[in-house]
Amino acid sequence: IRILVVDDEFDFRDTLIIRLKKRNLEATGAESGESALEMIKSERFDVIILDLKMKGMDGIATLREIKKCEPLIEVILLTGHGSAKSSAECMKLGAFDYLLKPYDYNMLLEKITLAYTSKAVREQKIRRLRELGTNSLGLL
Repeated sequence: IRILVVDDEFDFRDTLIIRLKKRNLEATGAESGESALEMIKSERFDVIILDLKMKGMDGIATLREIKKCEPLIEVILLTGHGSAKSSAECMKLGAFDYLLKPYDYNMLLEKITLAYTSKAVREQKIRRLRELGTNSLGLL
């Protein structure tokens, strides 16, 4: 599972990356929404863990752009500044899930696994449709 952690808090981002790597997950980080979008253009990611409140491009704007350029990547919002309104907006924009800091690490790992599985299932459906020679993605 290739994970991109997007958070402008250096210590939080790097600590989470280290913890994920200890679980044999492939994780890297981006310090802003803008840098995350650049990385997505050149690298493949399965799951993005995205902070909601960041300097520059916030998490909602970043989520919106991620879903435009790579709609199959699953995004888990992880924030200390959440509200019911922002949670609902993120889910409407295509976020896989939304967790509040401080978070339960085992719960985050479970969400990552579920997000990866969801992405893999959708990719498999697309492959099957292509094999059948149809361009109809309405079944996804």
